[in-house]
Amino acid sequence: MDIISIIQTGVIKGIENLYGETISATDITMNATRSEFEGDFTIVVFPFTKMAKKKPEDIANELGNYIVSAVPQINRFNVIKGFLNLVIDDVFWQNLLLSSVENPTFGYAPSNGQKVLVEFSSPNTNKPLHLGHIRNILLGWSSYKILQAAGYEVTRVQIVNDRGIAICKSMLAWKLLGKGTTPASEGMKGDHFVGQYYVKFEQLFQEEYKAWQQTEEAKSIFEEKAPADETADVFFKSFKNTYFNEYSELGQSARAMLIAWEAGDPETVALWKQMNDWVYAGFNTTYQNLGVAFDKLYYESETYLLGKSSIEEGLQKGVFYKKEDGSVWIDLTAAKLDHKIVLRKDGTSVYLTQDIGTAQLRYQDFGVEKMIYVVADEQNYHFQVLFETMKRLGEPYAEGLQHLAYGMVDLPSGKMKSREGTVVDADDLMAEVIAEAKEASRESSEINTFSTEQQQDIFRKIGLAALKFHIIKVHPKKRMVFDPKESVDLQGQTGPYIQYSYVRINGVSQRAEREGVDLMAAQAYVNLEPTERELLRLAYQFPGLIQEAAAALDPSTIANFCYALAKAYSRFWHDVSIFDSEPSAKAFRLLLSKFIGNILKNGMDLLGIEMPEKM
Repeated sequence: MDIISIIQTGVIKGIENLYGETISATDITMNATRSEFEGDFTIVVFPFTKMAKKKPEDIANELGNYIVSAVPQINRFNVIKGFLNLVIDDVFWQNLLLSSVENPTFGYAPSNGQKVLVEFSSPNTNKPLHLGHIRNILLGWSSYKILQAAGYEVTRVQIVNDRGIAICKSMLAWKLLGKGTTPASEGMKGDHFVGQYYVKFEQLFQEEYKAWQQTEEAKSIFEEKAPADETADVFFKSFKNTYFNEYSELGQSARAMLIAWEAGDPETVALWKQMNDWVYAGFNTTYQNLGVAFDKLYYESETYLLGKSSIEEGLQKGVFYKKEDGSVWIDLTAAKLDHKIVLRKDGTSVYLTQDIGTAQLRYQDFGVEKMIYVVADEQNYHFQVLFETMKRLGEPYAEGLQHLAYGMVDLPSGKMKSREGTVVDADDLMAEVIAEAKEASRESSEINTFSTEQQQDIFRKIGLAALKFHIIKVHPKKRMVFDPKESVDLQGQTGPYIQYSYVRINGVSQRAEREGVDLMAAQAYVNLEPTERELLRLAYQFPGLIQEAAAALDPSTIANFCYALAKAYSRFWHDVSIFDSEPSAKAFRLLLSKFIGNILKNGMDLLGIEMPEKM
């Protein structure tokens, strides 16, 4: 039984013995004691005043005395108004350290027998990965690691959006402007090479649209359709999509290319495969540099027709209904949603149809109880509709569908726009933070003692830690403004700060090994210092926080814990002496350092962050 359950049991028995009342663990409010007071856990006694018919202070004192006498793990208590602060006996913390220090996976849970699938990244093949993708990827990867540590069997997947009008825009621009060039001939990553043609298409289209606005046709449309008080600039800004679909020569060519692809035209399909292969090679390099991988890739070109058979079955069961024009819909108003189309009148599918079929395929592939979609919160409504539809269809995994919705990432200058080329490219961003790490390391005299290869590895680990931690420490649901300069600040609440704590601990362990310190002497150390207790109290929380982060799909829980633990170790480092203390204290503090280092390494690994041995 863990210490929290032990305390809860003591409170329950205390209330029964003192006041003859029966309560349960859910009736007890217990928190970690605030730093300005002595104690490890605090019991709020105000809810017991009615049953005890006494003042809160009196209840706290009576309950405190009972718990100290009945629960051997509690050493003493103090009362602050209606709050009972309990101090755990040092022997408990000593046993925690001695029993856990050699456990390399402290905090990780055994298998719970449940299977979960995490979908993340899911890029389009018309552009390289950018800052927005990085937040998605980091949240997906850390969620996978945390769920795995919480006992789940996790499958990592992505669906590559490799078809559609956006991809045809890049293909068409390359046909018009590429002149047979390739990523190899231009010395570019494949995704960057293809992405530049997506931007070039937009430039061509804007030129065409601007010229068209001066034509008699455009003037006639403006006079016919524009409100009386609307200027031409305002009208044509909102008319852009209509122009692309109905009037643009470039738009017609892009749509013709999409139709040709869907019809299996050999030349179009060959170009599509070639350009996608260029992009995949670029994506793989970025994923490798970020330290992520997938168990299976799904492709929209292979899934966009899925789900149609389920719609037909659902029609027979009354889940869906058909309108007079032949389109098929689902009525979700009872779930406070809306009527949603699942098949167009011409029989073609929509994204909802495709997602239904893809979920069913994944269940066939992996038999998971949970499916987690890491997608920006702009798609909240879509996933509400999808999940409710899957429940109506009676899918066995429907209750386990979850949307890890995250806030968008903005630049200080505003939103990123891929078509206009105003994105923070993922590869450029990684290169920038690694360069900043190199610059910051100039102040270290030790860095020059490493080989060039070792230095580059250290710079890479520090730079990527700065980037990853800066993004993951923010709660997923919060929209964030990403300032590249702020992200590479190597001081304060940053990944490199935590890495430095780990490196310091690593140095302590190496010295202890060189000096041959007898670590068994730690068993005789029983009077802990406040900073030692603080470290062990934080370490004790780690297993529970993994479960909490897994349940909430919130990696920021682990990120902020790692920072708090590193900061507590810094206080310990400055407040006590390790090597100049008596043998039992020295041994205990060395084991404590090792224990905290192990937790820091495991905690940061859950975020996809590597720890250097030296900095």
